[in-house]
Amino acid sequence: MTERQKDRPWLMRTYAGHSTAEASNELYRRNLAKGQTGLSVAFDLPTQTGYDPDHVLARGEVGRVGVPVSHLGDMRRLFQDIPLEQMNTSMTINATAMWLLALYQVVAEEQGADITKLQGTTQNDIVKEYLSRGTHVFPPGPSLRLTTDMIAYTVSHMPKWNPINICSYHLQEAGATPVQEIAYAMSTAIAVLDAVRDGGQVPEERMGDVVARISFFVNAGVRFVEEMCKMRAFGRIWDRITRERYGIQDPKQRRFRYGVQVNSLGLTEAQPENNVQRIVLEMLAVTLSKDARARAVQLPAWNEALGLPRPWDQQWSLRIQQVLAHESDLLEYEDIFEGSKVIETKVEALVEESLAEIERIQEMGGAMAAVESGYLKSQLVASHAERRARIESGQEKIVGVNIYESTEPNPLTADLDAAIQTVDPAVEARVIAALEHWRGTRYQPPFNHPRPCKALEKLKEAAQGSANLMEVTLECARAGVTTGEWAGALREVFGEFRAPTGVSSAPVAVTAEQGTAMALVRQRVAETARDLGVGKLRFLVGKPGLDGHSNGAEQIAVRARDAGFEVVYQGIRLTPEQIVDAALAEDVHAVGLSILSGSHAQLVPDVLERLRVAGATDIPVIAGGIIPNGDAEQLRAAGVAAVFTPKDFDITGIIGRIVDEIRTANKLDPLEVPA
Repeated sequence: MTERQKDRPWLMRTYAGHSTAEASNELYRRNLAKGQTGLSVAFDLPTQTGYDPDHVLARGEVGRVGVPVSHLGDMRRLFQDIPLEQMNTSMTINATAMWLLALYQVVAEEQGADITKLQGTTQNDIVKEYLSRGTHVFPPGPSLRLTTDMIAYTVSHMPKWNPINICSYHLQEAGATPVQEIAYAMSTAIAVLDAVRDGGQVPEERMGDVVARISFFVNAGVRFVEEMCKMRAFGRIWDRITRERYGIQDPKQRRFRYGVQVNSLGLTEAQPENNVQRIVLEMLAVTLSKDARARAVQLPAWNEALGLPRPWDQQWSLRIQQVLAHESDLLEYEDIFEGSKVIETKVEALVEESLAEIERIQEMGGAMAAVESGYLKSQLVASHAERRARIESGQEKIVGVNIYESTEPNPLTADLDAAIQTVDPAVEARVIAALEHWRGTRYQPPFNHPRPCKALEKLKEAAQGSANLMEVTLECARAGVTTGEWAGALREVFGEFRAPTGVSSAPVAVTAEQGTAMALVRQRVAETARDLGVGKLRFLVGKPGLDGHSNGAEQIAVRARDAGFEVVYQGIRLTPEQIVDAALAEDVHAVGLSILSGSHAQLVPDVLERLRVAGATDIPVIAGGIIPNGDAEQLRAAGVAAVFTPKDFDITGIIGRIVDEIRTANKLDPLEVPA
C-alpha cells in the first residue's frame, strides 16, 4: 500500500509552557523542529485565574505550571518568530479564555495574519472548573455569557477557530466513570448550545456552523477497550443530540471532533518507568478505531507524577506518537472494530446509561443547576472515593503500587533532582519587575497604547448591559491592559464564585467492620479525643495559593470525616493568612495542606510561621502533593510534621499518621497498635 493512501495522522502536540514567555517560546520552536504539528499552551495559575503576578494569591505560583501571560507584550514574546496564520494552537484556558484569545488575535494582526485563517482551540469549558480543576472566577451565569459571547464572535470573525473545547479530561481525573464523563460533558454542551440558540446573537440558520466548531477534549485511561468504546458512544450520542435537539441536518457538522490528553491520574510515582507502557495503551484507545479517532493527541511524560517534565521527557512522548503513526500500519485500514459484537454490546450499554444520566441532569434544570446544587461534585467525590478504596483493598491492581512492588534500582530516577525540570525561584521576581515596567511604560514609545482606564470603563459598562464582551476585550488588549486588570473589572460587575466542595454529601467509601484498618483508626481518633478532653478531634484541610486540583484534599477530608474527625474544609484558593485564621478560630488539632502546583516551598513555611507567631506551635502541620524529596526534607526541617506524596496511596494509613502527630504535639503517649 502506498504512503498516499494512508490516512493523515492526528495533530501531535505537547502541553507545554513554564517560567517566562521567552523560555516557553524557545521550547515551542524546539518542539516544532522535532516534528510536533501543533502547539498546546499551558498557562500558569495566576493567568488562568485572572491575577497579575504581584497579587498576594499569585505568590509562589508564577511560571510554575505554565507560562505567565500578563499583557500583550508577553503574548508577543510567547509567539515571536512563530507564524500564527500557519499554526494550530490549543490554549488550555477557561475563566480568562476571552482575554487570552483577544491577546492572541491582536498578536496575529500585528504579524499581518488574516484572522479568518487562524486555527486552534480555546478550552473555555467552565463547568469542569467548578467540578475538578478549580480555575473558575465568575459565577455560572456570567461565565456562560463569556462563553456564548466568544462563540458568537468567532463564528462571524474567526470561522476556523474552535471557541470551546468541552473538556471531560479533568472529570475522569476527579474520579468520573465513563458514563459520568460522557453524561457531564454532553450536559455541558447542551447548556452552552441552548444558551447560544436562545441568546439571539447567532441566527438560527448558522447553528450548524456553531455545532461544527464545538470540539471536545477527553481523557483516555489504561482500560483501553472500555475507553475506545467510550469514544464510540460519545460520537453516537453527539450525533443524536445535535440532530434531534438542534435540527442539524449536515452529518459533517454533527461529527464528534475531539482531542485527547491521555490519563495522568493513573501515572505512578512508584516505578515511574511503568508509565511509558500505560501511556502507549491509553493512546491506542483513541487511535486504533478509525471511526472514533482523535483529531489531536497530547501525551503526558513518564515522570509527570514526579514533577515538571524536561524537554527530553516531552520528546520521548512525542516519539511514541510518531512511531505509531509512521512505523505501524494503523493508518492503512478502515475501522478494525466494525462488526464486533463485543464492542457493539459495550457501546450500546454506555449510550443507554449515559442518556439516562443526561436526562436526570436535564430534569434538575441542566448542567449549571446541577453544579450550583452540588449534585455533580458530590457524585464525582463519591466515585473517586470508591476508586481509592478499591486500590487500597487491592481489588484494583496497580503494578508497582499495590502489586509487584519489589524493584531494581531505577537509573532514570537515580538523581531525582536531575529527573525533572525545576523552575528557578528567581523567575517570579523577574516577571513581577517586568510587569511593573510594563505598567509604567505602556503609554510611551514604541507602544503608545491608549490609556487603559478608558478601555476598562467601557468593559465594565458593557458587562453591566447585554453587549457582546469580545470587542471591548479586544480594546483592552490593544490598550495594554493587564490580565489582573481585565479580570478585576469583571469581578467588580459579576462577583466571584466559590464552588461546592462535595465533601459533606459524599457517602462513606470504606467500611469500618471490627478488625479493619478503618475500625482501628476510628478507635485511635476516639481515644485521642478522650485523652484531650474534647468531643471530637478537629482537622483543617487547606489549599493555599491557586492550585485548584482538589481531588486529593477532598479524599483526605472525606476519609478523616469517616474516621471520626470534625473536618474543616473551605475549598480552594486561600491565603496562608486565611488558613491560619480559620485554624485558630475553629480551634483545630491539626492542619493538612495540599499543593500540587509546586508553590509548597513558599506557602507551607508561611503557614508554619504564622502559627508560630500566634503561639499555636502545638498544632501539627501535614503537607501533601507533588513534592520532590529534597523539598520534603526542607519542609520537615522547617517544622512540618509529615509529608505525603502520590506514592502514599493508603489514605486510611495517612489518617492514622495524623492522629499520631496530634498525640506527639500534645505530649500524649503513643497508642498501642494491635499486631
